[in-house]
Amino acid sequence: VYMLDETWDMWYSKKSRYDYAEDFEANYKYDLRAMVERDYNHPCVIMYSIGNEVSEPAFEKGRKLAGEMVDYVHTLDDSRPVTGGINLMIIAKSSKGKGIYKEDGSGADTAGNEKKMQGMSSTMFNMITSMVGSSMNKAANSKTADAVTSPVLDTLDIAGYNYASGRYPLEGAAHPERVIFGSETFPQDIYKNWEMVRKYPYLIGDFMWTAWDYLGEAGIGAWAYTPDGKGFNKPYPWLLADVGTFDILGNPNGELFWAQAVWGCLKNPAIAVQPVNHDRKPAKGAWRGTDAIPCWSFQGCEGRKAVVEVYTQGAAAELFLNGKSLGKKKTKECRAVFRTKYAPGRLEAAAYDRDGKETGRSVLQSANGRIGITLMAEKNPVKAGELVYVDVALTDQNGNLEGNADCRLKAEVRGAELMAFGSANPRTEERFDSGSYSTYYGKALLAVRAAEKGSIYVKVSGEAGTAEITIKAE
Repeated sequence: VYMLDETWDMWYSKKSRYDYAEDFEANYKYDLRAMVERDYNHPCVIMYSIGNEVSEPAFEKGRKLAGEMVDYVHTLDDSRPVTGGINLMIIAKSSKGKGIYKEDGSGADTAGNEKKMQGMSSTMFNMITSMVGSSMNKAANSKTADAVTSPVLDTLDIAGYNYASGRYPLEGAAHPERVIFGSETFPQDIYKNWEMVRKYPYLIGDFMWTAWDYLGEAGIGAWAYTPDGKGFNKPYPWLLADVGTFDILGNPNGELFWAQAVWGCLKNPAIAVQPVNHDRKPAKGAWRGTDAIPCWSFQGCEGRKAVVEVYTQGAAAELFLNGKSLGKKKTKECRAVFRTKYAPGRLEAAAYDRDGKETGRSVLQSANGRIGITLMAEKNPVKAGELVYVDVALTDQNGNLEGNADCRLKAEVRGAELMAFGSANPRTEERFDSGSYSTYYGKALLAVRAAEKGSIYVKVSGEAGTAEITIKAE
């Protein structure tokens, strides 16, 4: 895994009331030194970043500071390049007086003249982006935006572009000396962006937002099926961003399979299904290209419309339901989308090359019969004092996941401390520290810490029955 070490999301201009900006100038050199000294001997670290989506480089003070920080990092470690996640739109807006946030809504320009300004923080940018989606990629294509952002971009050893992939084809002629990468991009643009990585030698890579779901920025990627899911600012009880190629438990979804297909990492086609068990169309978050999951088991949903996605680098894909072909489709950007009616059973996909030769197959199987609880420890045995995760799933006797039988479960632990129990549900009032939680699309996760040598006993029970597992602590 290649690592990019990044410092702050703000410098000396506030983005929110109680953020780090007021302490930044007194501490930034200490922070940079601590980062470099911590990771100097880690070969996986390939770059250092001096910030993400900061507005200060719109003005002379910020540009000078950027240069000083780059030079300072070079004195600490001259073996690695320095970069930054530069949001070109934020800096362009800031240069026009829409980028300095203060608690009272006012700001100061570089001449020190006080005037009213609208804050163009990362949050404001995200709100605008949630409305316009991938069109944001072209927002910084103007000559004016280029002129304003070039001073800081050229200060960096390698220039990071946040949501500015529209500039990728332009930079070879406009800035032939500049090396760039996508420091933050939309996951649904992974195919287009990776094709440009292949095409332009000065474009060295792409970071799609994001790999793993997280707490906060509630619902920015959610394909929300509840009435309160519209818009960017989702109210309580929204909790998770609901974004990423892995949910917060580490379960893969269609976003991951799509990226794997683009990167040539799939030997066989991957199948994922947009959840069938909803009565309304979702309000779609800008930071997600699909909410499909690898599950074909939604009890009680027979006859409902189902959207099935097949991911492959192949030229075409064919979908079969219970042995019957639902047709063959050409792939578009490494994905073929099929629409059918849900029926339990065997869902199978085949991939074909340009000559029509089959290159691989994959299967999703519905759960059949009684649904129970399955527990699987991340590792067994574990060391005393070590944290271990236990996957919880609602499955049939053959281990096939059921995605529409969610229920509340209770965890009991002996020989260890229960650290957390939860699911990937982005909208919930349940607590991770209560010892009781509801599954989400048939899955949950608990974490325990071994107290001492011996056996760890974990019991999970609920409407679906009871399951037990013993883990050895050494």
